[in-house]
Formats: sequence, structure tokens, C-alpha cells
Amino acid sequence: MSSPAHERPVRRPARAADALRAPTAADLGRAAAAALHDELALAPKPGLVTLTSNGSHDDMDARTFFRSIAALRRYFVRIAGLGMAGADFEALERAGIEAEACMLAATGGINTHRGAIFLLGLLCACAGALVSAGQPLTPTRLRATLVERWGAALRRRAQRPSTLPGGMAARRHGLRGASEEAALGFPAVFDVGVPAMRSALAQGLSRERAQLDTFFHLMAALDDSNLAHRGGLEGLRFAQQAARGFLADGGAAHPLALARAEALGQDFEARRLSPGGSADMLAAVCWMVRIGAVGAFKVR
Repeated sequence: MSSPAHERPVRRPARAADALRAPTAADLGRAAAAALHDELALAPKPGLVTLTSNGSHDDMDARTFFRSIAALRRYFVRIAGLGMAGADFEALERAGIEAEACMLAATGGINTHRGAIFLLGLLCACAGALVSAGQPLTPTRLRATLVERWGAALRRRAQRPSTLPGGMAARRHGLRGASEEAALGFPAVFDVGVPAMRSALAQGLSRERAQLDTFFHLMAALDDSNLAHRGGLEGLRFAQQAARGFLADGGAAHPLALARAEALGQDFEARRLSPGGSADMLAAVCWMVRIGAVGAFKVR
């Protein structure tokens, strides 16, 4: 029986030799680093660092992010390989801890990608496990692999009190923390981000517009602990309502979408809001596009 249409990975244009082979750990890791570049380059992106803006941050800029991405390249390849080898969660966690130390060394102690180390690292491990099993890379299979292989460990991890600002804000305000999100199979990524990206691509939006629309869908739905940390529940709800208003008025398909996003950015910066969790999840969706699990960007 053939897979349903929404399950079939869409192949990107490739050389014939590439199309015949399964992706390697290096392929999956390179796609993760490239997805972090996708997220950084997207602009305007309210409150977040881009190539031309520091957003709501005084301690980081695009150069900080470039250093961080360079430091994480080997990690994503490594953790994809661990997934291929059937590693347990403790091995994945150790790799993530070491990657975080590399990131902090590269950025002078600034947290640029802690959330992405966790989220994209887990997804690379899932992809590695699927490749090892000879299974296609689809969102449904990636999510199922995460829950089946490491869901129990993630639930146990979620019981440990977090010492990180976002985790403490999540607990303080009764929000789901990162480990709980992961144990559920990252609902915002798979139930919100992936459908939003598919819809944007089906409309024929450009790469940047599709990413922008997906980002606003994620921000509208996610209880982003970064926003809760920086602005409390009031700041979180403000950002979610702003994102919903942007989408209700036509989203990234609107002719004035970029100007509207730029104006929202000024509001976010005035409130010192930064939707870092939504940015990490956008990177995860961009990674799925790059590995052929979601769709293909319009070629212009």
C-alpha cells in the first residue's frame, strides 16, 4: 500500500547519484546548521536577531550567531550518528551538554542556541534512527520516533526542576517546559509549524514569505517561555495576540506584510520581548524542508 500523499517526502532537485542514496549523518547535520542560518537570515522578525538588527538584545548580534552556528556544526552530525547507532537518551543528553559548552565558549558565554541544541539535536537523532531503519523521513515518522524511543526519558527529565531562565519562567507561570514539549512530540512544530509551512508553499509564497508566515503561526500558538521570562504572562499574551492579528490580516501573503512585521518589531523591542522558542521551532521546520520531509521552497 502506498503512503498517503501528506506522508510522502517531497524530493528537492538533486543529482541522480544523490537521489539514489540515503542521507548520511553529515547530510542531516549540515541541514541543521543551514536551518539555523535560515532562521537568522529571515527578516523582519520581531524582537529577534537578524543579519541587520539585534532585535530586543543588547548582548548579541549576527556575528555572535555565526560563531555559535560554526561551533555547533559537528554536534548536529554527531547526534545524527548517535541516532543511527541506536543511542540511549543519556548519550544524546551528554552530546547536548558538550555542544552547549562549545556554544558558550564560541559566544563568550552568551546563549544563542540552547533551545536549538535541544530541539534540532533530538530531531537529527530521530532522522538518524529512521535512516538506519531504512524508513523515509516524514514528519509523522520523525515525531513517532521521538516519542517511542525517548519519550519516557524526556518525561522523567521534565520532572527535574529547571535552573534555566526559560524553564523557571515556564514552571512559575504553569506553562509546558521544553522537555514536556519534547515528550509530547513537539506539538507546536508538528501540529502548527509543519502545516503552516505546507500551506505557505502551496500558495506559492517565496522562501522568505513562507518562513515568515510559519514563524507567525508558531508565535501565535506557542506558550514561548522566552517571552514569559522577558515579559511575564502579559508579554507572552501580547506577542501571541500580535501574531494572531498579523495572520488574520492576511499573514505573509499580504502585500504590506514586511512593513507590518517591521512595525511589530518596534513594539517588541520597546517591551524587550524576544520569541526565541518560536525561532527555534521555525529552524526545526526549515530543517525538515531541507531534508525533504515537508516540501520545497519556490525557486525564483
